[in-house]
Amino acid sequence: MTVMLGELNRMGSADFAASIGDTFELAPWVAEAAVAKRPFAKVTALHEAMMGALRAAPRERQLDFLRGHPDLAGTAARSGALTDDSRREQASVGLDSLSEEELARFHRLNDAYKAKFGFPFIMAVRGKNRQEILAAFEQRVHNGPEAEFRTALNEVHKIALLRLGDL
Repeated sequence: MTVMLGELNRMGSADFAASIGDTFELAPWVAEAAVAKRPFAKVTALHEAMMGALRAAPRERQLDFLRGHPDLAGTAARSGALTDDSRREQASVGLDSLSEEELARFHRLNDAYKAKFGFPFIMAVRGKNRQEILAAFEQRVHNGPEAEFRTALNEVHKIALLRLGDL
């Protein structure tokens, strides 16, 4: 669905949130918090308002938000339970057509990452290849908890900006 920024600025709050609520994976509350910042002159202003809402949220809500993201090449992807955006993003880099060996590697990395940090590995995968993703996975699993929490939010920043640009 293509929506012009002017249309978003004129929409009622509920329609606004419905139109862009999935930009931040399964967290329409981010869009609902940003609606009061309208009108937005540019997509980047909308993006910053939404990121501001996420960053201003209490830590536990931020963690819940991060936990709502799907694993890369995980169970949700294989069962078709991804959001449309996540499905397109993962498919764009071939995560929907991994060999059994690659799938097992992603599974091991997903499990190790979640065990250490308590939320899934999040990366803006668009424009990357499997090797870049796996290299980032293997590097980031060695980060400290605070550094990785910040990195995950920075990756969300990138993902959301790409998704808003698509709208």
